[in-house]
Amino acid sequence: MRNKRRKFKRNYIFTSTLLLLTIAITYNAWSKSKSNFPFYNNLTAFADTIPPSKDTIPVKKITDSLPPSKDTVIVGDTDILLDSTGLLLTDSAKRKVVDTFSVKMSKDSIDGPIDYKAKDSMILDVSGKKLFLYGETDVKYKDINLTAPEIIFDQQTNIVKARMRLDTAGKVIAPAKLVQADIVTESDSLEFNFKTQKGLSHSSYFQQAELYNFAEVVKKVDAQTIYAYKGRFTTCNYDTPHFAFRSKRIKYITKKVAVTGPVGVEFENVPVLPVILPFGMFPMKQGRQSGILPPQFTVIETLGVGLEGLGYYKVISDNFDITTRADIYSYGSWRLNISPTYRVRYKYNGSLNFSYQNMHTGFKGDPDYNKTKSYSLNWSHRTDSKARPGVSFSASVNTMSSSYAKYNTTNAYVNQTNSSNYSYSQPLAFTNQLSSSISYQKSWINKPYNLSVNLNHSQNTLNKTVNLNLPDINFNVTTLYPLQPKEMVGSGKWYQKLGIGYTGSVKGQAMFYDTAFSFRQLIDTFQYGAQHNIPITLALPQLGPIQISPGFSYQERWYSQKLHRQWVDSTNSVSKQIEKGFFTARDISMSISFSTSMFGTLTMKNKDAKIQAIRHTMRPQLSIGYKPDLSQSYYRNTQIDSLGHYAMLSQFDGSTYGSFGYGRSGSIGFGIDNFLEMKVRNKRDTASAGDEQSEEEGVKKVKIIDGFGITSSYNLLADSFNLSNFNIYARSTLFEKINITASANIDPYQTDQYGYRVNKYAWSGEKFSLGRITNGSLAVSTSFKSKPKDEKKDKKVEDQYDNYDNLTADEMQSQMDYIRRNPSEFVDFNIPWSVNVSYSLSFSKTLQTDSLSYTYKTNFSSSLQFNGDFSLTEKWKMGANGYFDFRTLKIPSFSMYITREMHCWQMSINVTPFGPWRSFNISIFPKSGMLRDLKINRTRTFRNY
Repeated sequence: MRNKRRKFKRNYIFTSTLLLLTIAITYNAWSKSKSNFPFYNNLTAFADTIPPSKDTIPVKKITDSLPPSKDTVIVGDTDILLDSTGLLLTDSAKRKVVDTFSVKMSKDSIDGPIDYKAKDSMILDVSGKKLFLYGETDVKYKDINLTAPEIIFDQQTNIVKARMRLDTAGKVIAPAKLVQADIVTESDSLEFNFKTQKGLSHSSYFQQAELYNFAEVVKKVDAQTIYAYKGRFTTCNYDTPHFAFRSKRIKYITKKVAVTGPVGVEFENVPVLPVILPFGMFPMKQGRQSGILPPQFTVIETLGVGLEGLGYYKVISDNFDITTRADIYSYGSWRLNISPTYRVRYKYNGSLNFSYQNMHTGFKGDPDYNKTKSYSLNWSHRTDSKARPGVSFSASVNTMSSSYAKYNTTNAYVNQTNSSNYSYSQPLAFTNQLSSSISYQKSWINKPYNLSVNLNHSQNTLNKTVNLNLPDINFNVTTLYPLQPKEMVGSGKWYQKLGIGYTGSVKGQAMFYDTAFSFRQLIDTFQYGAQHNIPITLALPQLGPIQISPGFSYQERWYSQKLHRQWVDSTNSVSKQIEKGFFTARDISMSISFSTSMFGTLTMKNKDAKIQAIRHTMRPQLSIGYKPDLSQSYYRNTQIDSLGHYAMLSQFDGSTYGSFGYGRSGSIGFGIDNFLEMKVRNKRDTASAGDEQSEEEGVKKVKIIDGFGITSSYNLLADSFNLSNFNIYARSTLFEKINITASANIDPYQTDQYGYRVNKYAWSGEKFSLGRITNGSLAVSTSFKSKPKDEKKDKKVEDQYDNYDNLTADEMQSQMDYIRRNPSEFVDFNIPWSVNVSYSLSFSKTLQTDSLSYTYKTNFSSSLQFNGDFSLTEKWKMGANGYFDFRTLKIPSFSMYITREMHCWQMSINVTPFGPWRSFNISIFPKSGMLRDLKINRTRTFRNY
């Protein structure tokens, strides 16, 4: 038994030794050939579970055209160096070639490592230098990533073949997918050469910019150029697109252009015949690109058939581009628009728009024939605040001929502000007021000075008057404290808070008619003036809850002309004569004001009541002021009508800065502001009665009145009309939805039989009255919309609009104008319905008299703006927008639309049924920005001038 164990032990040792020698010999032979196969270092698994298939790809012999390498190599671990011929190098030669050491590479090797893996199996054919990958394969080489159910790599040709595979049911398991840079190609089969970057694929889908492409055969020439045979491309991302362009031959240049031969369009795989173009060019560049701007066909009753918007966009440089558009009509009218824009990042940006139109309405010889030439100029400029800290320059110029808006067919919008400071947009055709401003501002760093230079322009297109303010220079010195030490500790003494400031301005102005402009008229009407104001303030310590603020002010004005007026019996009018020269006037005023804040809270005893508390805050103000009469010499008691009424008129009326008030003034000013809010229990409140913190969290504050007050003053030194008019205002937000702003002016005195004020209070008569309302305004606005169907989608839309923060004010206005003209293109189907309503009202009473009686005429200006939409179905939406003028009881502007969402396309119908212009438009257009001008459009427009 023991001998058997010894014999077994000897046999085991011999067998193990023989096995180790065999492994060593095999490893040595294998290691000599491993440098010829780059996959060796990455091979982690080897399973010959599938019999090798016969390779149908012929092996091409590659002749190495490169000369033999002359680099030296190190042999073993010794210090012996050999050259390419095998000769030994001398010591001096050794020192020369040490830094040129390199490894001799195989002729068929590639210039980068390849990472690969396969979920099923891998077969390595060493003699044929091929690798077979099966299952979920993944091969990565530089910026190339290839995945497919089956991949074959031939090292001799550097060609990789991939193809899709079907399961037993005939369903595609996965396609052959090649990703290089930002190009993704999915094919039934493909061949790709790692070294030359060339490839060939069959039945391939790939994306270029916004184009989704399919072709039966795709040939990749290099990393940027692709040729397609029997191709189809579209912007619809469905597998079966709603529409597509089909061509037999297509060439793609990545991020540049797609060029086709004869190309046709198809809808739902049905070709639209005979709509075939001889060739096509589809730009795929990102950013600004030069190109032709396609026109829009239109029909206008007074201008004829026309093409609008035909033009060219030219990118001159990264900082400058220009857009040129032209409108041409069959009756002979035309319009030319030139719009350059410029920008220098972090410095400034701006745009200019010049339009000239030559309009012919009707035909020559007709009684209604009219020919008019007019122009419009808009310039906008803004500097970046980071370019020069403390210095800014901005410009907003809007000017035009008085007849330009009448014949403008673009339905542009401009911003307007009514008397109650309510901003709204109004069509250009209904606008009779234009304004412009150019402003330069400078603030000295660490200095209390700031300067502003302005050029202002205002124009009335109805009476054709133009007013210019140039220049308008303002120089301010912020409050200085001369008695305050440089290093003050604590709050300091009360007299150390004595402050003095300065405000000065210089203004020049002129007026002329735009139809009769001349430099002589400009010079004759030009006048200038200056104003200086030196305020002195003192911040006294607070006296309990009352804040006391005394003040002193000195003002001086310089004038360039005087106005002499005199009643003329022969003409029953006041004659006016202007005296040119240099004149001055000054004024002094002193005041002391008292202000405080008081509040009261009404807390409900019932803790379960919906209203928990009501809080009322009052802010009363009282001021006492004195002003001596330093302007008495500039006033004249002048007869103003044939009834013998006289009035004190200043010689500086109508000047740049106007005149100081007449007479002494020892006035007491008073006013009060109120704020009202309440605490209500939240409907979702589930707090227990004993938990005070939970109860506080379950209560929310609701504003009832944001502000309500009245102000006025009483002049103790005036001989009559001591009490000034009452100014009443109110503002509130109801239900966090309705914004209300209102104001009114009340005259507290009675009037005589001719409508003139008499020194008698309105409430001192037989009938009690608080006074006569002379003017007022009201503005109400609100908006409602339903909850979005998809909250995530609504968040994406908000994020998209956040990108508009980088736009300039003029670019934003341009975007808003386009949205107003094309509301159907910006319909949000995620919001089932929305309504926006705003109402504005302003009025004033003016006295109209004759020899027998008088009347007060109330001039109203009132309008209602509205817009809204609602979804008829998930894909159909209807909307309308416009405004109603209550003064004329007409709707000057109204349009309605209905739109259909078709995934990658959208159809819209816009109708303006009545108004100064009537129009009908139906258009079908793709949503893709690249194909934005590819519209199927039909427009009819009728103008009533």
